Amino acid sequence: MSPDPAPRLVVVHPDADLLARAAGARFLLTLLDAQSVTTPVHVVLTGGTSGTAMLRAAGTDPLRTAVDWTGVHVWWGDERFAPTGDPERNETHARSALLNAVPLPAENIHVVPGPDAVASPEEAAAAYSAELRAHAADGAEVPDFAVVLLGVGPDAHVASLFPGKASLGVTALGALAERDSPKPPPLRVSLTLPTLCSARQVWLLAAGEGKAEAVAASLGGAPVEEAPAGAVHGRQLTLWLVDAAAAGVAAS
Repeated sequence: MSPDPAPRLVVVHPDADLLARAAGARFLLTLLDAQSVTTPVHVVLTGGTSGTAMLRAAGTDPLRTAVDWTGVHVWWGDERFAPTGDPERNETHARSALLNAVPLPAENIHVVPGPDAVASPEEAAAAYSAELRAHAADGAEVPDFAVVLLGVGPDAHVASLFPGKASLGVTALGALAERDSPKPPPLRVSLTLPTLCSARQVWLLAAGEGKAEAVAASLGGAPVEEAPAGAVHGRQLTLWLVDAAAAGVAAS
């Protein structure tokens, strides 16, 4: 993680629907901005209700046709250790929400291998770390991510980095295996905290009253062991995209 976290901006939308639509448009604009100065553009997607809703909104936004999808590489912040096509997988939801709606080359979609490809979450994490390294600049361990998208759990977890877990102390860049997720299913693969923080921009999405305590703890400076979401930051920008309920305020 960089010693100087980027500025943190909190944007509060009236409700979850507007949050998804605004974040989806923002995502497409961010891709366009990034493509104006560099190629390829690497992004990290998230699952969950808010993350999938955002991707679905982007998948129906006319602005998606302005993006050069041949120059976009897609990764995941975490994945359930489940076979290809399983409804538990974040990949499955991302494909139906956005990836199937855009001309993204198959070789640009970097999925975490499941039990139909490798024998264990540890092998999956090692394979994903190698894939990250293969698409990084010379001497780097991971690509230069333009943006990392993260959902925030009710317990303030992000990706598959949960409060109180040893995974929060991993300092290496790449992916790790989680065998005892407190949220089913227990077997998962996640990018490490330093990897998430290596991105130029990190966006954290949260909607609903059930996320209000997690948002408050994360923004209030709770230690990483209690609120992992609060420890994630981008190199250039850390953006919290929340609805009024998650922010703990009444919608106007």
